[in-house]
Amino acid sequence: MTILYTPSTINIQILNFLTKGLKKCQINLTERSISIFLTHILYNNIIYIMNKSKLKVKNIETQVKDTTLVEQRRREIVEAAVRLFIKKGFHKTTTREIAKVAGFSIGSLYEYIGSKEDVLFLVCDAILVAGKKNVAESLKHSQGKKDDLSVMIREYFLVCDKMSDYILLVYQETKSLPLKWQKVVLEKDTEITGLFIEAFEGLIKSGVLPQMDKLVIELLAQNIAILGHMWALRRWSFAGNYNIEEYAKIQTDFIYKACIAK
Repeated sequence: MTILYTPSTINIQILNFLTKGLKKCQINLTERSISIFLTHILYNNIIYIMNKSKLKVKNIETQVKDTTLVEQRRREIVEAAVRLFIKKGFHKTTTREIAKVAGFSIGSLYEYIGSKEDVLFLVCDAILVAGKKNVAESLKHSQGKKDDLSVMIREYFLVCDKMSDYILLVYQETKSLPLKWQKVVLEKDTEITGLFIEAFEGLIKSGVLPQMDKLVIELLAQNIAILGHMWALRRWSFAGNYNIEEYAKIQTDFIYKACIAK
């Protein structure tokens, strides 16, 4: 059963958990880092609420029947749009500019998307699909060993590194999406977190990790998700100290230590 949290409950639970774990690990986090973490939990809580609704969302319509061609053209549109959105902002970028950078006529562009908001959704979707694919593939090959979780975290972080510009854009512009697309993005984000929860439960069952209650497991999974995003959001700060491999190892060690903190 999924648990819904109030903001006050989340703050108390997480801060108690972090304080306990960080003292054990002798790791210091700034108030800003904790604030980002709390925000991400609240963000994901919205997912559970929205999942209760009956809103049905259809795929973006296209006039082209060749699905392979649609995927290829939409990738080209997304790549062009990301460059423009980062440079000019979502609201100041026009579909005509997206078409020009992507090498399309404006008429051809509208064969693959219906609006600029559709393009923004495709950007969000590209991140989530790539992240889920890598994590799910790692989970499929897991053998109930400690390294299974390490591999999953690394694969997820590598996606976040590769798609850093996309992630930054999503954090800035998701609010511009229509409600129907926000719902889809939130649902897919939950699916990635769910894979990490599944991995924790498997390692607990196999005896690799100690027993933990469901709330702690969920918070750990959420933590992994936001740590991947943090690399993208604060890469300017991290770049001088770590590469993505070093960052993944340090954060993975942090997660394991949090699992055994008493």
